[in-house]
Amino acid sequence: MEDGKGFWHSKLNEVQKRMPSSENEDIERWRKQTLEPWEKSTNCEPVEHVNSSSIEIKELYTESDLPHGQKELLGYPGEYPFTRGVYPNMYRGKPWTMRMFSGFGTPEDTNARLKYLISHGETGLSIAFDMPTLYAYDCDNKRSDGEIGKCGVNVSSLKDMEVIFDGIDLSKVTTSMTINAPAAVLTAMYFAIAKKQGLSLASIGGTVQADILKEYIAQKEWIYPPEAHIRIIRDMMVYCTENVPKWNYISISGYHIREAGSSAVQELAFTLADGFYYVEMGKAAGLDVDKFAPRLSFFFNSSINFFEEIAKMRAARRIWATALKEKYGARSKRAMMLRFHTQTSGYTLTWQQPHINIIRTAFEGLAAVLGGTQSLHTNSYDEAMALPSEEAVKVALRTQQIIAEETGVTDTVDPLAGSYYVEWLTNKIEEEAYRYFDKIESMGGILEAVKNGYIQREIASTSYRRQKRIEEGREVMVGANKYVEAEEKPISILRIPREAQEIQIKRLRDVKATRDRDRVEGALGRLRKAMENPDENVMPYLIEAVEAYATLEEISNVGREVYGGWKEPIII
Repeated sequence: MEDGKGFWHSKLNEVQKRMPSSENEDIERWRKQTLEPWEKSTNCEPVEHVNSSSIEIKELYTESDLPHGQKELLGYPGEYPFTRGVYPNMYRGKPWTMRMFSGFGTPEDTNARLKYLISHGETGLSIAFDMPTLYAYDCDNKRSDGEIGKCGVNVSSLKDMEVIFDGIDLSKVTTSMTINAPAAVLTAMYFAIAKKQGLSLASIGGTVQADILKEYIAQKEWIYPPEAHIRIIRDMMVYCTENVPKWNYISISGYHIREAGSSAVQELAFTLADGFYYVEMGKAAGLDVDKFAPRLSFFFNSSINFFEEIAKMRAARRIWATALKEKYGARSKRAMMLRFHTQTSGYTLTWQQPHINIIRTAFEGLAAVLGGTQSLHTNSYDEAMALPSEEAVKVALRTQQIIAEETGVTDTVDPLAGSYYVEWLTNKIEEEAYRYFDKIESMGGILEAVKNGYIQREIASTSYRRQKRIEEGREVMVGANKYVEAEEKPISILRIPREAQEIQIKRLRDVKATRDRDRVEGALGRLRKAMENPDENVMPYLIEAVEAYATLEEISNVGREVYGGWKEPIII
């Protein structure tokens, strides 16, 4: 679906040409006359200074490190190329959405947690689902045994979603759902709940992850071959563009790419490459880029290297705006705006000395805010061990509230703009991302790069190198490989009882016993015909099926029979 072959190569050349080629004489004088004598007198040992993307960091940055045309590259907040933020007054006008990750155990457990967070000031809902739900198996499937509610809430039918949102007015909240392979089915359930509340689909807002490409890259939770999932995403994109204009139907996720071991540059490049593929898919479906692109949102990781994360987010906005305008022909500002949710890093959390994870999360959350995020989830200090306890999740929420209301970082827009180091690093990360785009384009695009395992191998290599640095002590993890304590004090963690599985199985049996079986079979039969016809949009048939109380597995099994499965290539 490439429509401008060689675009990324030409942009890489353009970015490289604008970067300064050498330092000025004054810097050389300072280094020889001031820095080197000081290092000799203090017996400074040479130390490697590189970030997660293996970018070497100099001891000093000055105006000589800024590229040609820096003023135009920066622009103003709310204006192209959006380096300084997508909104003119950013957090002075409206704080970011505080969206804490929820979802565990039974739907009743999750409903109670959502209401608890709302009562403590949360401004957006975020729901995680358990492994059976992510793989589209019902709670009574033998594969689900022992996994019900363990890493998120269990959903087997529309009845479960009704319980999750009981007493929560969907017209007054936005909801983000972390679901991918069966995203269209869970989205159909959410729409069905809105209709039951008497709301028009045009009035509800929220986000569903749905980014199946990153599943093949990183998280490994798919049901069908890539082409089948992509077709369903296309149908969801078309349906929502026409019927649910406030719904973000793909949250293109770099978070899981980073958690799989990628560098910041790889997270940025592979995530945006996925996003460009979805843009091309929408255009191929006949949609106007100015109408559908504003509903594409992103999900980034904020890790522990403070300035690298800030620079990554600033570079992401500029790259997206440039490509949407120059490659895909967008004209509206909203189509060029890269809006994103951020979650603090999971892989930086340690089970050793878990309370110091509060400090890690605070810095990572601050980086996300200084990077210009639109919504933020801060991890809880106990998440290296289990889903967050009520106490831990409240501390994580209060962390955001302190950043927003006490630190003063929201008083002005993009307060780090003009920093020699931040601007140099933003430009350097942008250059490295274009290098990946050029490579991916030469391989035939992101789908081919995923199917042949190139992306996965790049991440695996980076992850291996980082682990080696940690084991050799060249990268410090406080409490894990430095400042280690002999004995760990246990903390109270959230445990999901076996009863959660029993409750879910009983509810599912009740649903199956009381539903109209003929209605279910008729809806599944029509869904099958739609899936077999590539020109038919499957979303109306998914909504019909969930409203008939067909289960998640029954619906997904239709696709399993029509499309088959998929096995990824050997990576290493």
